[in-house]
Amino acid sequence: MFETVLRQEVEALTQQLLITAGNHFQQDPGRVIVRFDLTGKAAGMAIFPPRATPVIRYNALLLAENRDDFLRRTVPHEVAHIIARRLFGKKIKPHGPEWRQVMQLFGAEAARCHNYDVSRSSQRKVKRFSYRCDCRTHQLSSIRHNRVLQGQRYLCIVCKQPLVACSK
Repeated sequence: MFETVLRQEVEALTQQLLITAGNHFQQDPGRVIVRFDLTGKAAGMAIFPPRATPVIRYNALLLAENRDDFLRRTVPHEVAHIIARRLFGKKIKPHGPEWRQVMQLFGAEAARCHNYDVSRSSQRKVKRFSYRCDCRTHQLSSIRHNRVLQGQRYLCIVCKQPLVACSK
């Protein structure tokens, strides 16, 4: 129940900020999809799919643990990305003067990063694979391992020999 109320609060504030910006800049801010599926260290993320409705993803755990600061800083931060991009185009810097102008309109601090405790927030676990060269064993991420399977070659930076997958 508490989580549902928090999500409704964030959605309402997101809409309120969109309306505020639309009135100020005399331009329809358009629609935004709001999701609460972000994990890891990021508190929020604005996504701009080509030819589709922008999405703001929020980290539900960080919202629950930092409610007041999240509403005061994170929600305006992400909405400002949407507004700045819509008003000034996609070639602007993410935290450039256009974004800061929108943050000022919202009365929010134009800070790039939060200082929330992220120790409980789930981290992405990347599987590692063992590879060897002439001088040692290396641990390659699943991303690099898949590239090796597709023909990519990696060399050891010490002995300059190709890395070869270790047998299991």
